[in-house]
Amino acid sequence: MLERFRQFWTNLWAPVADLLLRLGVKPDHVTIVGTIGVVAGALWFFPRGQFFVGVLVITAFVFSDLIDGYMARQSGTSSSWGAFLDSTLDRVGDAAIFGGLVLYYAGTDPETTLGGPWLYLCLSLACLFLGNLTSYARARAESLGMQAKGGIAERADRLVAILVMTGLNGLFGLPVLTEITLWALAIASLVTVVQRMLIVHRQAVPRPSEQ
Repeated sequence: MLERFRQFWTNLWAPVADLLLRLGVKPDHVTIVGTIGVVAGALWFFPRGQFFVGVLVITAFVFSDLIDGYMARQSGTSSSWGAFLDSTLDRVGDAAIFGGLVLYYAGTDPETTLGGPWLYLCLSLACLFLGNLTSYARARAESLGMQAKGGIAERADRLVAILVMTGLNGLFGLPVLTEITLWALAIASLVTVVQRMLIVHRQAVPRPSEQ
């Protein structure tokens, strides 16, 4: 759903990307630094409950995912390696965000969490696992010559939802915002996995009239 806004943000960050190209920075460098920033922000601030600052740091580096692709296209250096690196490190960053929440709930006082921290630790793990599974389903389908893009919770939707609601949680001290989002993302991610499996099934298994 949020992929439609990708071009807007790409255009907004284009001047920064153009400056980096003039300075001799490579797209791969931006990809790697961006991932390091996301991982550091998530694993340093989230376990300490410093959600608002953590989200600000993560958000600042998340935009590297737009900048590196733009830089590769502008410089004519788009390659299979760049696409592979970008996709792989995206999974690392996503895992760090939910991993940071896992660490936070592992050390949370049971009295401060509706339903107990163990429940939300498990939901964070579910979001981490199912988020990576949705990406794997698409990648595996494409490796077999099919497509599995789509579903109610694509990567951009999941990322924006957890960062916005966790940031608001940190700003206003409302843990319920993150907790509700984890429930919603766990369910939506599971639905998305099933949707992608059905998309691939329709392509892989011919209908009786086609046999």
